[in-house]
Amino acid sequence: MARISLADARTWQILSLGLLLTYGVAMLGFDQAPANIALIIAGALATQWLCGRTISGAPFDPLSPLITALSPCLLLRASLPTVLALAAVLAISSKFVLRFDGKHIFNPANFAIALLLLVTNVAWISPAQWGSRTWAVFLFVSLACLVLSRAKRGDIAIAFLGSYVAILLARALYLGDPLAIPMKQMQSGALLLFTFFMITDPKTTPDRRSARVLFAVLVAAAGAWLQFAYYMPQGLMYALFFASPLVPLLDRLFPRERREVRCEWARPVLN
Repeated sequence: MARISLADARTWQILSLGLLLTYGVAMLGFDQAPANIALIIAGALATQWLCGRTISGAPFDPLSPLITALSPCLLLRASLPTVLALAAVLAISSKFVLRFDGKHIFNPANFAIALLLLVTNVAWISPAQWGSRTWAVFLFVSLACLVLSRAKRGDIAIAFLGSYVAILLARALYLGDPLAIPMKQMQSGALLLFTFFMITDPKTTPDRRSARVLFAVLVAAAGAWLQFAYYMPQGLMYALFFASPLVPLLDRLFPRERREVRCEWARPVLN
């Protein structure tokens, strides 16, 4: 089993997401039963262990599947517990099966959530009304986790969030809406999870900074288009899902410079 260390930024990601989930269920009334949470986490850990034994031969590392599992715990709801278990299996197995050039193609949590939304009618994303105070605290923690990490994906988070916020503001101005509407749309816990724990995944984003910025802008524009033109509140999930296969092409068109190295989570990320 891989060693768990406080020097690994994934540990802090797990703590922040775990505390948010605990607070949401206990204090904010998140509609996710503790049994469902246990089912998702157990399914993710079991799939990681099994795939490691049968496919990659790598030592069991619980950090990656825990981070993956916490996203559907926070966002995904289903009328059948088996669908939630399936989400965990799909998410983790996608890392081992859907790969190209040493990277998995899809963010695991995004892959499972988007696929289940597309092919079933028993899964949905919870709006998760967190309140402005909880949102502000989670924003601070998410930024801290990003700063602590050496994954060097702050550029894609800033590019995506800046592009998406600009679209929200431009739409409000075009429609003559009060600024309170886009401000409310920005205060979404799901948006923060997407920004700091999905689109910033170093294993599924372009290697070169310019390509990452381009990718972020494309996802923001496509997500907003689906959300507002086709009235899909889950538009960002779909946008990342369908844009992810473009990453290998962007890596070919924009090869990384010599000073740019791929993220290796096995190395400590804190001094």
